[in-house]
Amino acid sequence: MKQRTALGSIIILAGACLFLQAQQIPAPLTVKAAVEEALRNYPSIRVTQEQMNAAAAGIRLAQTAYLPRVDALAQVNRATRNTFYGLLLPQGIIPGVDGIPANNLGSVWDSGAGFLVSWQPFDFGLRRANVAAATAAREHARATLNRTRYDVSVAAADAFLTLVAAQQAAEPARAAVESWKILLRSVHAQVAAQLRPGADESRVQAELAVAQTQVAQAEQAIEVARATLSQFLGTTPSRVAVNPGRLLAELPPDRPELPLNVAMNPRALEQNAALAQEQRRMEALDRTWYPQFSLQGVASARGAGMQTSGPRLGGFNGLAPTTQNYGLGLTVTFPAMDRFSLREQEAIESANLRAGQAQYQVIAANLQAQFDIAIASLAGARRVAANTPVEVASARATLQQATARYQSGLAPVDDVAQAQRLLVQAQIDDALARLNVWRARLQVEAVRGDLQPFLDEVNP
Repeated sequence: MKQRTALGSIIILAGACLFLQAQQIPAPLTVKAAVEEALRNYPSIRVTQEQMNAAAAGIRLAQTAYLPRVDALAQVNRATRNTFYGLLLPQGIIPGVDGIPANNLGSVWDSGAGFLVSWQPFDFGLRRANVAAATAAREHARATLNRTRYDVSVAAADAFLTLVAAQQAAEPARAAVESWKILLRSVHAQVAAQLRPGADESRVQAELAVAQTQVAQAEQAIEVARATLSQFLGTTPSRVAVNPGRLLAELPPDRPELPLNVAMNPRALEQNAALAQEQRRMEALDRTWYPQFSLQGVASARGAGMQTSGPRLGGFNGLAPTTQNYGLGLTVTFPAMDRFSLREQEAIESANLRAGQAQYQVIAANLQAQFDIAIASLAGARRVAANTPVEVASARATLQQATARYQSGLAPVDDVAQAQRLLVQAQIDDALARLNVWRARLQVEAVRGDLQPFLDEVNP
């Protein structure tokens, strides 16, 4: 009994350890690690990956057109043998009958087996054009995958910066709450000793409530930002922790910006791949309205349970083929009337091609505008980041002076409240100023289409 109790205790202890290990919050992620995690887990990447796999299978499907076609057939039936005369338009319902002029219900066995091999020795480049179109579809799918990975990387990095910014904005608000609590205790004692009017205590309590509201709003912003980042990481918000790295310690290097190369952006590359696909489709259509030459070989055998003069053979005659035939030939088909539909299809593809070219110009113009905005934002953010330390130092000195004057009875509590709010705002501005420089750097590299320089600067 004691052994069972000990064993049960060990099992419970092991289960508790496993539970605690499962609940353990993982180590904080750097922005580079967050981007890599998002690229592994975000569902849209898997969607485009499978679309590219489907496009690759489309190439193999187009290549099967080079193989000969082989059709085999085997059939056994029991049927009447009444031949009829006259015209029937092409249809697939009423069978032709090899038999005798009669009209009765007597039936015989019939059987047949054979196969037909067809192969196109040349096709004026149609199959090659179809393979090229399928290859262009795969390249388009690959470009779409790269663009999706690019979008996810940018969004994950931006969500990371947003979470860090929310956390930094909350710290001055929490510090202000603690400052107001200390002041409230001091004022409360002075009011109780009738050294201060009760209005001062009410004012401090109101300022404390405002500061606590700001903390609640800041914590709400943190949770929203954490939830946004968690959707890219494929985990729950409670398990998201971030390591700012160099984001708070220093600014990105100030270096000359090279001109934008629009063609290297994943969106531009995707649009170019779409244009190439439309061009290959048009080339395939151009080769559709050509004669089709097919080399054909046929081998067959038939069996019938009747004689050519009419009498039935009876028994199992006809169940197995007894008469054989073979043939070789060249068949030429030409879809003469397809020219009208092909012409309209070419008009559709041509319009799609022109629309795609215009869309590329729109993408190029938008990317250039985004790049110019990002460069201007980066320059402005650097100027702001150079000024905010002065703002914080001045605001802190102002608060110290206002607090000292208030304690000496030389200034009203309103001066302390205004100085405290000024310091909180200055601290938030200072924290966000550095992050805004990094965010502008992220925007610059995002428009260029390569986040690796940004990630290398954040996590060298």
